[in-house]
Amino acid sequence: MFNYILGLFSNDLAIDLGTASTLIYVKGKGIVCNEPSVVAVKKDGKGKRVLAVGKEAKAMLGRTPGNIAAIRPLKEGVIADFEVTEEMLKYFIAKVHNRRLLVRPRIIVGVPSGITQVEKRAVRESAYSAGAAEVYLIEEPMAAAIGAGLPITEPSGNMIVDIGGGTSEIAVISLAGIVQSKSIRIGGDKLDEVIVQYIKRKYNLSIGTGVAEIIKMSLGLPMPEEKTQKLEIKGSNLITGIPTTLEIESGEIREALNEPINALIEAVKHVLEITPPELAADLVDKGIVLAGGGALLKNLDIILREETQLPVTIADDPLTCVVKGAGKLLDEIKLLREVAIPN
Repeated sequence: MFNYILGLFSNDLAIDLGTASTLIYVKGKGIVCNEPSVVAVKKDGKGKRVLAVGKEAKAMLGRTPGNIAAIRPLKEGVIADFEVTEEMLKYFIAKVHNRRLLVRPRIIVGVPSGITQVEKRAVRESAYSAGAAEVYLIEEPMAAAIGAGLPITEPSGNMIVDIGGGTSEIAVISLAGIVQSKSIRIGGDKLDEVIVQYIKRKYNLSIGTGVAEIIKMSLGLPMPEEKTQKLEIKGSNLITGIPTTLEIESGEIREALNEPINALIEAVKHVLEITPPELAADLVDKGIVLAGGGALLKNLDIILREETQLPVTIADDPLTCVVKGAGKLLDEIKLLREVAIPN
């Protein structure tokens, strides 16, 4: 009887626990939460105390006094700080359920395809500690493919490249299973980091990752025939220590991002090489679908098309593909049991 009453209060959730953002989908309501995966923690004699989570905490990144730290508890797609991740999940779950305490939802969490047993256990334990009744893990490329509307249950090849904040997931899917996949620790964060280092090396200017992200999204990967674009940036001069303004050109950013973008292209080619010929033949017509925030990087689809000679399309609303795909599985329990990672 108690379980029945509990069921009435239950709102099943799908969570895309990303390095950069956490998105939550509530069954019957859609996406109700899209916030940065950042937690502001105050350290005092009693240990750590959570001050802010999400947007509020992100605004504090790089701007906190010594006793307050703005932490990103997920690194490269996996949990780096178990305690803080748990607190973050509890906060988001309470927020989407309007702080109702009787709620014990069924939770589906998207995880990178290269995740280890230890990392899987950490995600499961975090979700249970945050109040889940049941926890299902689903590989992010599978969730992204479902969210992008690919016919994953059919006996034909579907290729998805999901470029997130911490990792890029490349997979070929057929008959509701991942046939070939590769997970590389290159994502939006890595690209920001590369831009920060490039500006530091070339101009002796120190910029934050927030500025690097603006540069990346504004200038992207310009093609040789495109008109040069310029962007004014502010940072701190490493020699004088004085805040300085600088103008950079789009071609410089293409040069800075060459190495990580080439590594991504090589990973895509590797997955294509090891894909069975029958499924590879399907991809000649169907091509590659890009999902995740990295899919929005200007001209990435064109560069990938040139390198692979395959059609490349960007999923509708690529940022929400993983959480939408996991959300669809809340209504299709049979398919969920088929595609979920075994315990």
